[in-house]
Amino acid sequence: MTIKLYNTKTRRKEDFEPINKDDVRMYVCGPTVYDRAHLGNARPVIVFDVLYRLLRHTYGPDHVTYVRNFTDVDDKINARAAESGRSIGEITAETTQWFLDDMAAVGALEPSIKDRDHDRAMPRATQYIAQMVTMIEDLIAKGHAYAAEGHVLFAVESYSKYGALSGRSIDDMIAGARVEVAPYKRNPMDFVLWKPSDDATPGWAGPVVGGKSIGRGRPGWHIECSAMAHDLLGATFDIHGGGNDLMFPHHENEIAQSTCAGHDFANVWMHNEMLQVEGKKMSKSLGNFFTVRDLLDQGVPGEVIRFVMLSTHYRKPMDWTEKKREEAEKTLRKWRGLVADIEPAPSPAPEVIEALSDDLNVPGAMAALHEMAKRIESFQRSDVPHELMAAFIGSAHLLGLLENSAAAGGWVLEPHLTDLAMRRLLINIAEELHEARMTAMQTKDFAAVDEMKMALQDAGVEVRMSQESVDLIAGPDFDPAKLEALK
Repeated sequence: MTIKLYNTKTRRKEDFEPINKDDVRMYVCGPTVYDRAHLGNARPVIVFDVLYRLLRHTYGPDHVTYVRNFTDVDDKINARAAESGRSIGEITAETTQWFLDDMAAVGALEPSIKDRDHDRAMPRATQYIAQMVTMIEDLIAKGHAYAAEGHVLFAVESYSKYGALSGRSIDDMIAGARVEVAPYKRNPMDFVLWKPSDDATPGWAGPVVGGKSIGRGRPGWHIECSAMAHDLLGATFDIHGGGNDLMFPHHENEIAQSTCAGHDFANVWMHNEMLQVEGKKMSKSLGNFFTVRDLLDQGVPGEVIRFVMLSTHYRKPMDWTEKKREEAEKTLRKWRGLVADIEPAPSPAPEVIEALSDDLNVPGAMAALHEMAKRIESFQRSDVPHELMAAFIGSAHLLGLLENSAAAGGWVLEPHLTDLAMRRLLINIAEELHEARMTAMQTKDFAAVDEMKMALQDAGVEVRMSQESVDLIAGPDFDPAKLEALK
């Protein structure tokens, strides 16, 4: 089946045709490692993890290269080191591992490269300074960059297509952007490729200009991805991804410097939309800012975070709400109950592959999963068709769900919940309790409701009630025999 992807560069959905089907190559911009990953940071990781899984399914796991970098040289890192009194190396090592742990918790596969060298698939910027210096020197030699007061800057006017990715003219970008207007810049939009370092700041030997080193310094942000992508994926590769907040200036600048260095760079550019919380932009000032680790520490399984993220198409804003979290938890508990102790050879359903192949239509794939779950529930457990269960499990795995991974956390249900009839009993009791509660709201007599709740709690069932529904969750001490009186 042909995969179609929306290409930001051409602003249309296109058939995806890899340069080499034996080595499909994708680069995704990774984090600057100075703190915990916030919830918005998880969205591109999950989006491109699904694409990675689809590419592996389509072309074979050994024929897909996925690179995602770590920015470990940055002024934010320097500032954090100065604030804390800790070394830069200690901070970046710790926060890099935090990121890997948190992304594993939401079910993301680690990037990989053909030779299976994971360090190369997750490169650190500090490991590629030499490649950055070489690219900067090449840009200077070709007249696309210039040295000024210890800096090297890219001359945006030397690249006629600057702004094509984001659809902005240079004049518009100057008017709308917060750019550093320094006296040594020829044009306000010229961006830094190299800047000087003092004794307290990390630094390396700089590019050679006119036979002389420009001096000790460090790279600008944009040059690192161009240098690493070229070194690891070649002058031209298939897909470059990231959040749409990176489209300008980061990706715009990557294209400019890479193209001017003689590299065709990425054929397809993909960008996910941003995340909101309860309909508002996530912000510390609004009190709705939290990290992935915050949610995990509150007991929200990573699989729930992933499920909520998958509920919205990647090119639309994603709104994290408490209601969506609750619904995701309820659905995943039900789905894990359906597949407990069943291990058919997974084989994704054609309708799920078709949805994902249509520009990662994950909501469409999730709708197909919901429909398969309903069909499974319509059978007695022993009568569920093998092909249906295999398609359900295989489809879920393709989306990174229902796997026995770090994201599962405590979700793998105990054997007492593998009985489909018992699950149906709990559903029926929940419906009866909801009806009893609605009646009690009218009569103001809650005696029957309280009696049912006490019987459920005595049987080891947690009762969660809202105006819309009742959710019953069987705990580790669940004793189904004590539910006889409620049948």
